[in-house]
Order: sequence, then structure tokens, then C-alpha cells
Amino acid sequence: MPFVRKFYTSDTHFGHTNILTMQPRKFATIEDHDAFLIEKWNSVVGDDDIVYHLGDFAMALHERADRVRWIFSRLRGRKFLVLGNHDVDKHGNPHATVLSLPWEAPPTGFRFTDDGGRRVILAHYAQRSWQHQQKGSVHFFGHSHGHLLGEGLSRDVGVDMPDTDYTPRTFEELTKNWRLK
Repeated sequence: MPFVRKFYTSDTHFGHTNILTMQPRKFATIEDHDAFLIEKWNSVVGDDDIVYHLGDFAMALHERADRVRWIFSRLRGRKFLVLGNHDVDKHGNPHATVLSLPWEAPPTGFRFTDDGGRRVILAHYAQRSWQHQQKGSVHFFGHSHGHLLGEGLSRDVGVDMPDTDYTPRTFEELTKNWRLK
């Protein structure tokens, strides 16, 4: 079995035409956007690698369900989803299209893993206090599109952060400028 790496990302917003102007992204069309994100994802993620997606995987889930499934099938790795606000219906339930995708485990509101010798707390929304914070755990989040700075050992891992460059990143890449003991 090959060496398995873990990657983190958020806010891909596949199929979300308005993201091109709401959160300026450098693409002429949503098709160009989606193709670029798929290419960037697959440039680093291997088939056996793990990818934690911290929400807002796709938009237009009713209208473009087949396209969302097609995009998902093109992305390498074993994928886990932490639900974001665009992954749920108006009642807060996971959208049927999201649930129909072959995630490694059912999508959840939070997820925990260990990486870099630390406990990692994963959520779509930034938290100012998180589990095991006083014991050195790390908190990765999305949603804020770079408009909310991390505090302590927390940070936004969204695709539109300057240091992620639309690419899933490893724990080491995301924490390289931190003083971790």
C-alpha cells in the first residue's frame, strides 16, 4: 500500500457561478473555474490519499446534480466532507445530492483527525474556542474566504487563501509558519 497523505481544503463552490463575482476568482466561466480546481486537486492528491473538505463543496445541487456527481468522480483521493452552509437545504439537512456522493464516511458538522503529532479539529465555521485547544490542538476552518484571520492555532484552509492557491494542502504546508512545539 502506498504512503497515504492527508490534505485539507474548503469552499471549492463547484458550479457556483456567482462565486466568480461575490468572492472574486480569476476565471471567465464557472466551467473554467471547476476544471482548474479539479486539475489543482489532482496535481497533489493520490488515489489513496485522504482529503478533508471543510464545506461548500458545490452549488446548484438540485439543478446540476449530474455535474456535481461528475466533478466528484474526477477528484482523486478518499474524500470526507464537513458540511458547509451550501451543502445543506434550507432546513439545515444535508442536501440529497451531497448525500448521494460516495464519501468515505457520511458528511458531518465536525470531524476530528490527528496529523503532525496534533489533534486537528475540522469545521466549516471558525471557532474561537475548540476541543483540546489548551492541549495544543489545531483548528482548520473554511467559510470566511480569507476575511477572518485565524486565532492561535487556527486558520482558514479555503481554496481562495493566498497560500493554498486553489489546491488542497497538507498539515505541514498549512502550518509551516507556526511555532509548533
